[in-house]
Amino acid sequence: MSDASSSSSSSSSSSSSSSSGDTNTIDPELLSILRCPLTRSRLRQEGDFLIGEVGGLAYPVRDGIPVMLVEEARLPQGIASLDEFKSRFADQIPH
Repeated sequence: MSDASSSSSSSSSSSSSSSSGDTNTIDPELLSILRCPLTRSRLRQEGDFLIGEVGGLAYPVRDGIPVMLVEEARLPQGIASLDEFKSRFADQIPH
């Protein structure tokens, strides 16, 4: 019984994916409304990450689902900690 449910879920996910077969591609309509939870900036997709226009925090996309948690975001190159990021972009982070 679990075999049937796993095969049906994989077939439904493959039918909803793009023609390239990339299951982590975010629907453009969803991407247009998503924002970085810290800077509130728009996001763009690069591979398996959604990148914030302000600051460049990279939020992972896992199994087609964006993980929009600041603690899960990959820091931009040259920034060692979330505190350093917040300090560097303080003037662009809404209060």
